[in-house]
Amino acid sequence: MKEFQDKVAIVTGTTGIGSAMARRLASGGASVVVCGIDADANRKLQQESNAQGYEIRVELCDVSRAEQVQALVAKTTAQFGGLDLIANSAAIHPFGNTVETDPETWNRCLAVNVGGVYLLAHFGIPEMVKRGGGAIVVVASVQGHACQRGVAAYATSKGALLSLTRSLALDHAADRIRVNSISPGSIRTPMLERSAAHFSPDLPIDTTIERFGAAHPLGRVGTVEEVAELAALLLSDRSAFCTGGDYLVDGGLLAGIGVQ
Repeated sequence: MKEFQDKVAIVTGTTGIGSAMARRLASGGASVVVCGIDADANRKLQQESNAQGYEIRVELCDVSRAEQVQALVAKTTAQFGGLDLIANSAAIHPFGNTVETDPETWNRCLAVNVGGVYLLAHFGIPEMVKRGGGAIVVVASVQGHACQRGVAAYATSKGALLSLTRSLALDHAADRIRVNSISPGSIRTPMLERSAAHFSPDLPIDTTIERFGAAHPLGRVGTVEEVAELAALLLSDRSAFCTGGDYLVDGGLLAGIGVQ
C-alpha cells in the first residue's frame, strides 16, 4: 500500500516547491487539493496532473484571505471526507530593505507568507483533530536563519515561520498533529529565477543561478523534487517522532562561515 493511501492533503502554491509537493503526495496515494493565486499556473498544473493520472484538484485561493481559506478547507473536507496533511509553500518575495519597502508590500508579504500558514492551521487543524491527528509541513527558508541584503520583508516572514512552526507543534502535540518546517537553500524555481534577474539584471539567468549554486558546498542549486522528498518524509509515519523541528535542504550552505 502506498504510504499516503487514504490520506487527504492540502498544499499551497501551484508553482515550484508547492507543485512538486502536490505531485509527490499524489504519487504516494494521497488525495490532494492544491491552491494558488496564479490562474495560468493553476491551469497548467491541473492539466499536467490529469495527464499523469494524479488525483490532484487545483483551486484558486488567496491564502491571505480568511474567507477563501475557510472555503478551501470546507470544500476539501466535503469532497474527500476529512483532512490529514497540510503542506504550506505559497509565498511572495519582494525585494528591498525596510526603507525601500513600502508598508503595503511589507504587510502583503507577511499576510501571505505567515498569515497563510496561520489560516490553514486555524481552519484545518480542527478537521485534522476529527481524523485523529495528522501532519503539517511549513516551507521556511535559509533566509530565516541568515539573510542576504535587500530582502527584509521576505527574511522576516521566513524567520517568523520558524517560531510559528514551534508554537503549532507544542500546542497541538496532544492532538497527535506533528508540525515541522523545511529551510531550503537555493532551489531552481520561478522565484529563484526572479531573484537572479533582480540581483544580476545584466547577466543571463542561468549564469547567475550557477553562481548561486557555487555558494553551496555541494556546488549546485537544489531541485524542487529534493525538497518535496523531504516534505514527504516529514508528512509520513516514517518521521513519527519528529515535531517542532526545522530541517535544512540547503546543500550545506549554512554549515560554513564566510571566511575562506
